[in-house]
Amino acid sequence: MTANDTTAAVRREPEMPQVGVRGTAIEANELGRRYGDVVAVESVTFTVAQGEFFALLGPNGAGKTTTLHMLTTLVKPTSGSASVMGHDVVTQAAAVRRTLGMVFQEPALDDRLTAWENLEIHAVLYGVQRRDRRAAIEHALEWASLEDAGRRRVRNFSGGMKRRLELARALMHGPRVLFLDEPTIGLDPQGRRHLWERIAALREGGMTVMMTTHNLPEAEACDRVAIIDNGLLVAIGEPAELVRQHALGADKAEDEADLEDVFIALTGRQLRDEVATARDRMVSFAKRGGEHTR
Repeated sequence: MTANDTTAAVRREPEMPQVGVRGTAIEANELGRRYGDVVAVESVTFTVAQGEFFALLGPNGAGKTTTLHMLTTLVKPTSGSASVMGHDVVTQAAAVRRTLGMVFQEPALDDRLTAWENLEIHAVLYGVQRRDRRAAIEHALEWASLEDAGRRRVRNFSGGMKRRLELARALMHGPRVLFLDEPTIGLDPQGRRHLWERIAALREGGMTVMMTTHNLPEAEACDRVAIIDNGLLVAIGEPAELVRQHALGADKAEDEADLEDVFIALTGRQLRDEVATARDRMVSFAKRGGEHTR
């Protein structure tokens, strides 16, 4: 199935950039977020072109997820500005949400419902017309290779099945920008390969993709990589360029150095322990059976 078949899951396809024309899809200008005296993101400035595959790397607690949450309107910045497809993330938040799809680090599916029901709720929330919903859901399930599992409850899905369902759901409304927060965490090699094949097909259709990841070999496949540490960008560029600039001091021959050497050179070898957030505690509570309705 082609990338065009993916966006055809609804009758409202996104406007992809013309061949040879690469406008700006994402722009952050001195973007920052503080929680009282705690600085989650000090100041980050970067742009992502339409159709680009962009990775944001950093140690635990460096500000990756907070940056992603500001760009996707989940968290309001306390300084600076940002836009997605020309829409300001604060003053035009609704327009930003219509242009993007999001796959979270933790599964964001209701596992008490079936795959079909999860997709149907998303279709309603994003304004897919009633007459188009059945076809949209069927296309999404087919795209995710879950046609035979549509009426099964998500709680019985494997991690790979949940990830495919989340990606299919994120694409139902025809977004122009896709945000992925640690998309392959917990997946086996087959699941990772299937996911990247799907993302590659989307990119061929002009989709802009921004992701966070700790899997550095995955990041090496991106067009550009940014490394954030202590809430500040410490490097940005093409993977090969970053290796040439920052990995020459690694204990390897130049042609053997990679992004891991760059990452260690710029962020150090010290282990980073990240305190659980309120959302982390809530997710953990639910996983332990905290809901009365489970």
